[in-house]
Amino acid sequence: MRRNIRQKRRLRTFGTRTNQRIKERFKRPFPRVVVPSFFTLMNLFCGFAAIIQIYEGQLVYGAWLIVFAGLFDALDGFMARLTNGDSEFGMELDSICDVVSFGAAPGFLIYVYAFAEMDAIGMLIVAALPPLCGAVRLARFNVETRIEESQNNFRGLPIPAMAIMLVAFFLTFYPRPDFFDIFAYGVNSVLIPAVIVLSLLMVSTFPFDKVPRFNKAYMRQNRLKVWLFIIYALLIIFLKQYGLIIVFTIYIARGLVMAGIRFWNDVMSDEDELQAV
Repeated sequence: MRRNIRQKRRLRTFGTRTNQRIKERFKRPFPRVVVPSFFTLMNLFCGFAAIIQIYEGQLVYGAWLIVFAGLFDALDGFMARLTNGDSEFGMELDSICDVVSFGAAPGFLIYVYAFAEMDAIGMLIVAALPPLCGAVRLARFNVETRIEESQNNFRGLPIPAMAIMLVAFFLTFYPRPDFFDIFAYGVNSVLIPAVIVLSLLMVSTFPFDKVPRFNKAYMRQNRLKVWLFIIYALLIIFLKQYGLIIVFTIYIARGLVMAGIRFWNDVMSDEDELQAV
């Protein structure tokens, strides 16, 4: 009898402690990093699904899945700022997902679309440039983020912009296979230089705009960027693939113009210093 009573007391004590531990766990605040990480993983899921669709011959579906990956990539940054959930874990996870969604997936898309029937070695190298240069771009960004303070511009073309530019090119001209017949090598006469230039822009130091932050202080100081972003969003919503190619052409051209102005100012300042000496 005494043993049974002791065992019942132990079981009650154990049950009470277990319930207390469970309650304490539920009382703990929900990890903030979970919210943006969910959107980051959805970005990866879309990139993975895009590769599968491209492999099965559904190139258009695969291309739009890369666009949706870009949407989730933008949302994870927005949610990280909204919930104050920025973390090194989130940054590393985002980079890994971006290499798949915006490096491997668009590289595979252009290979299947245009390069598969040409010289295997040369075209495989060209198709591999987006993931290779994109990985370098992301690694450099992670290192610079730890060392330097946050700046208003990206150094080098962001990998999602490169990927969606290639996707927009595909979606615009895929229904028109004869559009590039005036060139000796058809679509490859335009696509190969475009892939090389976009890949090199990723590893360049040219300034490109960041997605604006929608808070009062930022919107007062950067009204032009905010309005430009709103116009970009409306063009994409209403014009779809045509909006994508227009928006990202303007985005890239704006970055190149900014780089040219900065270079000119540096040259003129150097000349002024030489004249002063």
